[in-house]
Amino acid sequence: MPPTVGVVLAGGLSRRMGGQDKVLLAFEGLTLLEYVAQRLAPQCESLIVNANGEPRRFGTLPFPVVTDSVAGHLGPLAGILTALEWTQAHRPGVEWVVSVPADTPFVPSDLVGRLHEARGESRHTLACASSGEQLHFAVGLWPISLRQDLREMLVKSDIRSIRDWAKRHGYAEASWHTEPRDPFFNINTPDDWVTAKVLLQQERRR
Repeated sequence: MPPTVGVVLAGGLSRRMGGQDKVLLAFEGLTLLEYVAQRLAPQCESLIVNANGEPRRFGTLPFPVVTDSVAGHLGPLAGILTALEWTQAHRPGVEWVVSVPADTPFVPSDLVGRLHEARGESRHTLACASSGEQLHFAVGLWPISLRQDLREMLVKSDIRSIRDWAKRHGYAEASWHTEPRDPFFNINTPDDWVTAKVLLQQERRR
């Protein structure tokens, strides 16, 4: 598997969580951000967190916290661009970045390998995850070579959707089952938070 830098996208505003910074909520003795990072880190050459605002609120994370490299809070695509440019500057020779949202606690342990496998079996340079019939464009594999293309698109157009950018280039799809639970279940609301805790307990009992 080619060396790959991981980025945890933690730039959301948590509007549906009542304004709480959900990635800092306690989950299994860690913050949600730390929990997701620890699931992804073993699969990657190195890992960064993309987040805006005051970085000291994350405490002593063992990973760099990198703010958007473009102004304007342009969403997760800006986080992906930031990771591509950070990798080019700090990990020369690494050609791939994998992204996951910070509110996705059940990131599978074979994520990076299967995304690379799907990409290698197709003619596409991108790969995204899916579960059931749902595509998860924020969970994807991105080549460093597209960093300038992405920067120009963000600066010169109004495209802000990962889906729209991925469709411009074409993408492979790596699929996971949704049973016994969806590995890309994400926490957006207080009810989702309760559901995540239940799913975690069910996983432990298995």
